Amino acid sequence: MDPVLAELTSVSKSYGPVSVLKKVDFSVRAGEVHALLGGNGAGKSTLMKILVGLVPATDGQVHIGGQPLSPVTPAQAQAMGLYLVPQEAHIFPNQSVLENICVGLSKPAAAYRARIEALIAQIGVALSPDTKAATLEIADRQIVEILRGLVREAKVLILDEPTSALTPHEVDTLFSRMRALRESGHGLVFISHKLHELRAVSDRITVLRDGYVVFSEMMSDSADADILAAMSPGVTALDARVAGKAQSKDILLSLKGMSGEGFVDISFDIHKGEVLGLTGVVGAGRTELAETLVGLRMRSQGKVTLDGTPFVAKSPSEAVRQGVVHLSEDRQQYGLFLDAPLFWNTSSFVYDRLPFFLRPGRERARFDSYRDMLGIKCASPDQPVSSLSGGNQQKVLLSKCLVAKPKLLILDEPTRGVDVGARNDIYRIIETLAAEGTSVLLISSDFDEVVRLSDRIAVMAGGYLAGALPGGASTDEIAELAFEAGGLAHA
Repeated sequence: MDPVLAELTSVSKSYGPVSVLKKVDFSVRAGEVHALLGGNGAGKSTLMKILVGLVPATDGQVHIGGQPLSPVTPAQAQAMGLYLVPQEAHIFPNQSVLENICVGLSKPAAAYRARIEALIAQIGVALSPDTKAATLEIADRQIVEILRGLVREAKVLILDEPTSALTPHEVDTLFSRMRALRESGHGLVFISHKLHELRAVSDRITVLRDGYVVFSEMMSDSADADILAAMSPGVTALDARVAGKAQSKDILLSLKGMSGEGFVDISFDIHKGEVLGLTGVVGAGRTELAETLVGLRMRSQGKVTLDGTPFVAKSPSEAVRQGVVHLSEDRQQYGLFLDAPLFWNTSSFVYDRLPFFLRPGRERARFDSYRDMLGIKCASPDQPVSSLSGGNQQKVLLSKCLVAKPKLLILDEPTRGVDVGARNDIYRIIETLAAEGTSVLLISSDFDEVVRLSDRIAVMAGGYLAGALPGGASTDEIAELAFEAGGLAHA
């Protein structure tokens, strides 16, 4: 049996009276990919932060290479070959990609250029070491984090939701790299909510729920139903979309020949009470289109009408006042006030509509209603958003959007980093909103998600509208437009 590279034994963690982890055992062996699964707030990220010394354990032991360490420091863990690739990339925007990757290394960045260029070529991504990090898309920021671990020759590489913002091609390339690392004797921890991804590359799986290990088996011996039941009792599969919804003939939003930064000549209509799926791979221009609609980017040409009236928003707040609300794909940079309390975040879109003298009790009650609706796991409405897991932060962002009572809700990657139970909750909210007459523009690179939720589907590639499909179209039909049409977009 291959040697154990890192091991946690009976690890517990508490924050005051709140117990986050309870006597957890977890190990990583040389030459394996160990999947770590669990709902938002189950303790996955905390467990890994303990392993790499970012958070001290309340009780239990950490062994690296068979050596007991207490306490573990980040420098000590990294020197012994552990590296954590976080879910939210930590980027220095004014530095280059090369400088970002080399932060903290002993030699000047230039000394690592050849090594980093070789790693970029091996991974198969279009990324220049000289690119300013501020210009990177979320997918490329994630690649920078992965490269940080690889250039440090990590023996144990911990990947926390690494595929959440990657294209299918980039995911396949990442998996190939992970397999190569496994074959060379590395140990990898792979945190993801996507079972098909875990099955594609993992040897072993451990499931956390409410701070406990509730399931731990070889992946080949584990059935999907057992894994899902362990993670979230009562959730065994995604609900099927109810077919046959009556389609309104009334047009809410109409785009005619709209162009802007990253997209050209886009035309489509969204009907009242319709979910229009807008999909394609990263870089297709979907996010740029959404940000232009709500005033975050300049529109160069084209006409937009809302309820038959010309629609122009110079800022997101102006768009909200007209009934168009945008949920950003980058919740931490553009969506949430991380240090502000939860109740404040939920009401932040509508504070200009509230009385001058706010009533915190009323705002807390408003948050509590959305906490129940969306299943937000938290201790108090007064705690900061930054204290929540990524999936619960996403739910707070959705509550902020719903409070504004939008006519059109633009959702950009609404389930990124969200577990299967929370994803079902968000799907039901989207379907309920549409049934009540709210229009939804669903932007997602998850083709299965788009097929499940959309009444109609628009596919973008290379900044152009590659084609339109009816609801119920197959993922293969979407992929054909998203990938094959991409090469013809400028023809």
